[in-house]
Amino acid sequence: MKPTPTAKSTRLLRSTAQRLVAVLRRKVLFRYRIVLITLVVLAVGIGVGAVWGPTGWFPPSLTVLPLLAGGLLLKRKSLAFLLTVVVAVLGFTAYMLEVGQVGPGLLVTIGVTSVLSYLLSGVRERLGVQGLSGEMMLLDLRDRLRHQGRLPDLPKGWGRTSVLRQAGGSSFGGDFVVSTLRGNRLDAAVVDVSGKGVDAGTRALMLSGAFSGLIGAVPAKEFLERCNDYLMSNSGGEGFVTAVHLSLDLETGEYDVASAGHPPALHYDSGRGLWTTTEAKGVVLGVIPEMTYSTAQGLLRPGDAIMLCTDGLIETPGEDLDAGIDRLLGMAESVVGRGFKTGAAQIVDTLSKDKNDDCALVVLWRD
Repeated sequence: MKPTPTAKSTRLLRSTAQRLVAVLRRKVLFRYRIVLITLVVLAVGIGVGAVWGPTGWFPPSLTVLPLLAGGLLLKRKSLAFLLTVVVAVLGFTAYMLEVGQVGPGLLVTIGVTSVLSYLLSGVRERLGVQGLSGEMMLLDLRDRLRHQGRLPDLPKGWGRTSVLRQAGGSSFGGDFVVSTLRGNRLDAAVVDVSGKGVDAGTRALMLSGAFSGLIGAVPAKEFLERCNDYLMSNSGGEGFVTAVHLSLDLETGEYDVASAGHPPALHYDSGRGLWTTTEAKGVVLGVIPEMTYSTAQGLLRPGDAIMLCTDGLIETPGEDLDAGIDRLLGMAESVVGRGFKTGAAQIVDTLSKDKNDDCALVVLWRD
């Protein structure tokens, strides 16, 4: 049966529409031509409005807006063309209007905006992202890092809290927490990448994913050794990493602590009402290949707690490290009465005050 004329027309229209969409995606959307054309029309429209439009509605300074949008949305070649159009528009308006409408101040503003937009466009082009997608990607990475740092829910009779503060109020820093709950055993590690703030944030983002995978895949006693192996193979000499790893049996309260150049874990003994430091010590990660790390054992009884922290809470330039630990112990004793959950944030806020360093604190306690 031959297709009817209506069916032929429908297929022809559908085929034409599909080809048109493919052309638009390939030659227009991907090459930002629609955006470029829109911004060019906007710049020209500002020039025309400045000359023949209502007085005061289209000042020549409005040409800054297309340039800023171009820095976000266009590649450098397209942005250069837009800049040429803006210069031509300003020249046209200066010729048609009074001299004062396009003065040296406006030209300097346009010049500075053009340079900043060009640099911004170049950075985004090298990253392969345009518009606000780069910022959205960073926000997604930040949220993933924060989610990864949350400790898992613990069974009845146990409590946990973690606090992260990045240097300078940044969303990214060199301190992070990884953890996993396997049956009745909790493994948690507090990690400190050398550097601070955004400078260490890139490595922390990479290592948090790797360490998070390792903590749930290797035996607890081998965790720091495997982390060291990973850094020796992949760090490329970018700096060292310190870490403290806790493996806690939630049925018995027995725990093992291993440290790699990290501040010691603190154990609160409710029976004696004292905080004491654990004896776990080891070499920082990423420096010596095939390292082994010894562990210190302990027991958390009802009312006891254990605290893991980074050196941002205890280290002060020009001061002995033991003095910082003593200060942390004093703060920890002062918050026992009001509860560990709210007290942890108070410890971080107090000890990190006036310090430009990343800080991390994890507290686990047994009710």
